[in-house]
Amino acid sequence: MEGDFTKNYLNMDLLRFTTAGSVDDGKSTLIGRLMYDSKSIFEDQMEAIEESSKRRGDENLNLALLTDGLKAEREQGITIDVAYRYFATPRRKFIIADTPGHIQYTRNMVTGASTANLAIILVDARNGVIEQTCRHAFIASLLRIKHLVVCVNKMDLVDYAEEPFNKIQDEFGAFSSKLDITDVRYIPISALKGDNVVDKSNNMSWYNGATLLYTLENVQIASDRNFIDGRFGVQGVVRPQSDKYHDFRGYTGKVEGGIFRPGDEVMVLPSGLTSKVKALETFEGQLEEAFPPMSICMTLEDDIDVGRGDMICRPNNHPEVSQDLDLMVCWLNQDGLKPGGKYIIRHSSNEARCVIKGVRYKMDINTLHRLEDDKEIQLNDIGRIFIRTTKPMMVDPYKKNRNTGSVILIDEFTNETVAAGMVI
Repeated sequence: MEGDFTKNYLNMDLLRFTTAGSVDDGKSTLIGRLMYDSKSIFEDQMEAIEESSKRRGDENLNLALLTDGLKAEREQGITIDVAYRYFATPRRKFIIADTPGHIQYTRNMVTGASTANLAIILVDARNGVIEQTCRHAFIASLLRIKHLVVCVNKMDLVDYAEEPFNKIQDEFGAFSSKLDITDVRYIPISALKGDNVVDKSNNMSWYNGATLLYTLENVQIASDRNFIDGRFGVQGVVRPQSDKYHDFRGYTGKVEGGIFRPGDEVMVLPSGLTSKVKALETFEGQLEEAFPPMSICMTLEDDIDVGRGDMICRPNNHPEVSQDLDLMVCWLNQDGLKPGGKYIIRHSSNEARCVIKGVRYKMDINTLHRLEDDKEIQLNDIGRIFIRTTKPMMVDPYKKNRNTGSVILIDEFTNETVAAGMVI
């Protein structure tokens, strides 16, 4: 019985989602409420939250303390770092990234959203759509998050009235129509009271939609991955050097796009050599097919030169191989972008050095206008740049494949990640 439960749990669908919103919009409280009402908080966690709530002098159980892990967060009542939380229901597993609302922590929002399938954007029912709402929606669009849930929070403070909800829906709808997001849903909630989070609210009879948990459990994400364009980034070469596996030569990595099967013709980039897939191996045995986001060991029919950083793809469907990249970047470092500056670039399993050749424009987050006169990119700015790398990179446009279309830039002296980039 226990074995069946473990097997079912491991095979359950996983949804990664991020929360975003301005300061005090209730992101941490919402996550705490979501986990509390779905009975996903352990007994020792509950005791710690109760004790912290009493020590702070809170009248009620402060569920925001569940995600505020840093001492400075608990003292100031704000989120500074990205807090990850895990929980599961009978239908699905979840990984939550609780991201900061302050402008100076926008880089942390990018970090939390980079792997998300869905973004929850909180809007205070009293304040409506503000600058940070637009900023976070734009970043979600930029990172190709295809599902957006706008939670209009603190409905209890506007007497659960329909008018503020409709106004926010109209305002956000007008802004999001300019973005590349096709699935936007609106839910009126009270994270503090629990209305429409896990259970249906009795205070808003005018709302006929689903609760937040139901939406998270049922949103379809399988089609979000690219199952057409075969991409396999080689992370390492396996040579056991044992008598039993004397001639074994396999290539480990992650399937980043498409479906691979034994017998498929493949090409290795950047060399351009071709072969056929001999077998797809895992610890559990051989597979009949492999698809994203599986990690596997691939063997080929021919003994050709393949190493870390290479890309295995289809002969007639392969990424662009280039040393000149056009990128949209979110700058993550206190030191601004330096035209002509040299950085380390990491893409999939590949690594090289690069130089910033120039800045095309900087984005005005609020108006979505391109600022071609102001090209000085500082911390939290988003802009379009072009770079040249020291060796060829195998890239797809980010809108085609998030895995093979994303890069990071690293300061070669401090080893700090300075930018997250998306291939145009």
